[in-house]
Amino acid sequence: MTAKNPLPERRPEPGFYYHYKHDPAGPINNYAYYIYGVGHHTEDDCRPQDAFMQVYRPLYESFVYKNGKMFDLRPLHMFYEPAEWKGAQVPRFTKITDEATLGVLRGIKRQMYPPED
Repeated sequence: MTAKNPLPERRPEPGFYYHYKHDPAGPINNYAYYIYGVGHHTEDDCRPQDAFMQVYRPLYESFVYKNGKMFDLRPLHMFYEPAEWKGAQVPRFTKITDEATLGVLRGIKRQMYPPED
């Protein structure tokens, strides 16, 4: 790793997360994501803030995600930056730890993104 893009000290653990826009009164998978980990941009000419990207997939259908079963990327620094929501600063993503919720989301993930042979 070059000094230009040292490994980030903080990296999200793979797992299920809710985005701050998740509505607990809505479907269990609204604004739910599976985060696979962190990817590294391999070209030397990328902006330093874009050198590391969070790799994830949504667990809900939306117009935004009609491009097929691709992976989505977001600059890693955005994962940890708070978001403004309804006049307050809130975490952008929150790890889901409830076992019942995780069981449902695992099933949704398998249905949306079946393992490839």
